[in-house]
Amino acid sequence: MKHLLSLRDISARDLRTILDLSAAPPEPVLAGKGVALYFEKPSARTRNSMELAVAQLGGHPVYLQPQEIGIGTRESVEDVTRTLACYHGVIAARVFDHGLLEGMAALNAAPVLNMLSGTDHPLQGLADLLTIQQLCGRVGGVRVAYVGDGNNNVARSLAEGCALLGAELTIAAPSGYELADAPAGTRHADDPAEAVTGADIVYTDVWVSMGQDSEADVRRADCSPFQVNEALMARAPQAWFLHCLPARRGEEVTAGVIDGPRSAVWRQAENRMHSARGALQWLLKD
Repeated sequence: MKHLLSLRDISARDLRTILDLSAAPPEPVLAGKGVALYFEKPSARTRNSMELAVAQLGGHPVYLQPQEIGIGTRESVEDVTRTLACYHGVIAARVFDHGLLEGMAALNAAPVLNMLSGTDHPLQGLADLLTIQQLCGRVGGVRVAYVGDGNNNVARSLAEGCALLGAELTIAAPSGYELADAPAGTRHADDPAEAVTGADIVYTDVWVSMGQDSEADVRRADCSPFQVNEALMARAPQAWFLHCLPARRGEEVTAGVIDGPRSAVWRQAENRMHSARGALQWLLKD
């Protein structure tokens, strides 16, 4: 039984297969089956992309919230997982604690798909790689510059995917915001101008994520020199701009960049659906 909890858990061959499936017409691998979509954190893109991906594969998505299940209060994670496996072909979860996903997967009751955890965001990473492949015609050898808060789940999954497929990733982050346990080959820079010069892709994310509101003022002050603006993009005149969304215009990126002609964020957002479909097919196909 296969699970997809992080990109570091799969091989380069698996990753290429998922990207190929993402770009191919859907197969009805979920016909007559349900997919449990458990959300501890809300998300517009994740819910919409997953529900449509499940439907395109012939399945029925069921949206679940913590108060409906009561993991750890009303029922154990083991009992919840085994119960959901009675009804569903895949259990997908968007959670705070990555360990919860590991506990579900250890039971091998049903394939488990990580829709986001505190440490990893593999579905975003898949959409990022699919978008890079579409824009550049390849992933291997593409120069990617990630600018801003580099120590988060989006940066981690992007770095792991780039390492698997041979893209050259440089993370430009303030001191203390570097990616912990970055995969081999990831470069770090403290100068965003240096990082983006000659890049094919410039990527950023919000400086203040869910659960970090108490740190907002400090994080904005620390990260303000790392804003992606028109002057920074001028260092990479051929680069496309990516952002996992939601965005805060005027903070990590200016409106002129994210709404400009070199922004591919809406293609990237659409690819969340296609890459979710590819991930689901990979989980269920031999």
